[in-house]
Amino acid sequence: MPLDELTTTVGVVALAAAAVALVALVLAVVVSIRVRRLRAAQSMVLGGHERRDLVAHAERLENGFVELRDWVEDSLSGLDQRSIAQDARIAGCVAHRAVIRYDAYGEMSGQQSSSLALLDSHRSGVVISSISHRDQARIYVKQVHEGESEVQLSPEENEAVAAALASHPRGATDAGVVRAHDARQSA
Repeated sequence: MPLDELTTTVGVVALAAAAVALVALVLAVVVSIRVRRLRAAQSMVLGGHERRDLVAHAERLENGFVELRDWVEDSLSGLDQRSIAQDARIAGCVAHRAVIRYDAYGEMSGQQSSSLALLDSHRSGVVISSISHRDQARIYVKQVHEGESEVQLSPEENEAVAAALASHPRGATDAGVVRAHDARQSA
């Protein structure tokens, strides 16, 4: 009988071999399922249709990040250069200004004469003076470089430059207008 043969040594070895084969088959099925899941996860990460391995994908990602870093560095460098150029342009704009009104000829004409100082952040610019009289008006323009004029300034023009340099840059709180009395009237 065949059942009697299972109790013999050869039968026991055959049963043990069958059990090991069954365990191996179950393990193979489990490993096959896990490999399928791993491939599905890899295809999600790697992007589906291309056949490449994880190392090639990691290398492609690293190259992409290197290119992105280089692009960002180039962009920042360009922005730095533009910022420097803009700062230079802004430094050349009018940053300090003041108007001094006065009676140029000692008349009681309501302070019709004025001196306007327009200076940049380097304390350079112009002083424009308008001297008004009853029947005429004269306009003088004098250049200022680093707070000093190439031509001698009148006391009112000096006062306009000093008031402009004392004002807040980019016109913060005051309007930059100073009312002064003619020095000749005070004396």
